[in-house]
Amino acid sequence: MANLIHTRILGMGSFGPDRVVDNQELSKTVDTSDEWIRARTGIKERRFASKDQSTSDLSCMAAKIALEDANVLPDQIDLVVVATITPDMPFPSTACLLQHKLGLGKVACFDLEAACSGFLYALDVADAMLSSGRYRKALVIGAEKMSSIMDWQDRTTCVLFGDGAGAAVLSKEGEGIELLGFYCGADGSNPSWLCQPAGGSAQPATPESISDRKHFLKMNGREIFKSAVRVMESSCRKLLDDHKISIDEIDHIIPHQANMRIVESLSQRLKVPLDKFYCNLDRFGNTSAASIPLALDEAIRSKNVQRGQLGLLVAFGAGLTWSSTLIRF
Repeated sequence: MANLIHTRILGMGSFGPDRVVDNQELSKTVDTSDEWIRARTGIKERRFASKDQSTSDLSCMAAKIALEDANVLPDQIDLVVVATITPDMPFPSTACLLQHKLGLGKVACFDLEAACSGFLYALDVADAMLSSGRYRKALVIGAEKMSSIMDWQDRTTCVLFGDGAGAAVLSKEGEGIELLGFYCGADGSNPSWLCQPAGGSAQPATPESISDRKHFLKMNGREIFKSAVRVMESSCRKLLDDHKISIDEIDHIIPHQANMRIVESLSQRLKVPLDKFYCNLDRFGNTSAASIPLALDEAIRSKNVQRGQLGLLVAFGAGLTWSSTLIRF
């Protein structure tokens, strides 16, 4: 194990659409208020893509920044993994559409769907594929256009989400953030807690499914909250135990940006000061698979992290899925 070469993040990029929608603006069309949203979520504003912007467009913007940051040319990428629950279309994959937009070679491209845990799942998968020796450089992206699946008649959920994308260039060669370890898990026993009920093979699109608004995101907020805190804590502890690292040795925690109350509860359960958590959900809301790469990219560029420090990325999502990743900056 002493000679193990960890996969590294050579460069990162993120992209938030130009349109910023604060709580006041949202309250003009939704039965809510700035005070109600802030008190329950910590969210002040979010970004919404325009009607002519797709998830692949958001991905493309983030990917171009990541490639430049990594000093990697498009023709050097030989693997593309896009984590998303809002693909441009059911098929072909958003990754294939992105491959064409970026002018990449005829390389391996696929989407991965683990909801809000998607980016961390994708890092784990890309790391394994790079470790096989069959691939040299991977482009891993978490991107969502959540505004396209929001039910604007459901005030408890539509105020939570936003659009965005984050990208990372991975390789076994070069300098960058080391990916030290991964842990992923899932429990599919309660899919209705967070889902998009219709549009798949179980409930194909019909006039009834459309009129019943089943093509929009549905969420049981109470159950998701309880489960999120529990699985994020256990995911962190499992990963750290596997690597014989104490939680006190972790310098920065970047959690899925879903709800400030969840972050505060996780801070209490892990007995880690809240100032070790990097959060930007007040400005972006919940961007699902884009959440962690957006926050990680911001944290790096903010200069709050120092070389050699340990970081812990942790997420939960529909499924339920959960994942944690140990990194060294």
